[in-house]
Amino acid sequence: MKFGKLEDSSLIDFTLPGDHPDTENTLRQNTEGLGRISVGCSKWTRSDLKAFYPKGTKDELKYYATQFNSIELNATFYGMPSPEQVQTWKNKTPPGFTFFPKVPNTISHFRRLVDVTDAVTQFVTSVMNFGEQLGTVFLQLHDNFRPQDYARLEKFVRDWPAEIPLAIELRNEEWFADAEVFNRAARLFEQHHITMILTDTAGRRDVLHMRLTTPETFIRYVAANNETDYKRLDDWVRRLTLWKEQGLRNLSFFIHQDIEADSPLLFDYFIRNINIAWKTDLHSPKMATEGTGSLF
Repeated sequence: MKFGKLEDSSLIDFTLPGDHPDTENTLRQNTEGLGRISVGCSKWTRSDLKAFYPKGTKDELKYYATQFNSIELNATFYGMPSPEQVQTWKNKTPPGFTFFPKVPNTISHFRRLVDVTDAVTQFVTSVMNFGEQLGTVFLQLHDNFRPQDYARLEKFVRDWPAEIPLAIELRNEEWFADAEVFNRAARLFEQHHITMILTDTAGRRDVLHMRLTTPETFIRYVAANNETDYKRLDDWVRRLTLWKEQGLRNLSFFIHQDIEADSPLLFDYFIRNINIAWKTDLHSPKMATEGTGSLF
């Protein structure tokens, strides 16, 4: 993920901000307890995860699904998936594996949420073929989609089919520069049970707003590829544990980094610490290439 990337992030204060005042109230509305814990990558191809796959792996997704329980499915951003393609992906994974498909850029970037009813219907019809393995669909708005486009966003949210869970990532700085503007969007999401995505990236600390609009966290963690990454994950485990105590329902956590070949190391670290703190037994992914025991 290039969004918020800095050539030198050594001077960035990666301390997690305090929670938004409305976050605890949102969490405490959940009375069902902890549900799904999803941790995964944003891609599964061998070219990106060179050290991850054993020699001779013939089907990358099928093997990936033995090591991770979910995938942030960015592939659907670049092209409308067919029902047949969705079924093919699903058939390669075990029950319990969860897909988090990204809304196609035709809807978000080219049409910019205008006249998208037919495209949304086509997309939703396709991803419903994931069945019980469909996680939260997510919409990444263009970096220049600004608060002046609020009416488009409001219509999109109101028209979105309620049976399909949705998360939205706001990116333009103007959404976060004015508290009234930000809170208006957050209230809209909360009213329609839309999750507001948190993005933890070096060059845009404003998007780490810590405002939960549903009892679900959808976190896109962008590694800095230096020694700060592990400490940042420690901080996230502590914050997520607090949110769990307050009523967190679903955790969705996806790691992005330039050194994708070594990303399972960060996942292993994060998952092991979640397991310790939460007394869970999530599977930790293993590196196939020997000798890759640490990123730094």
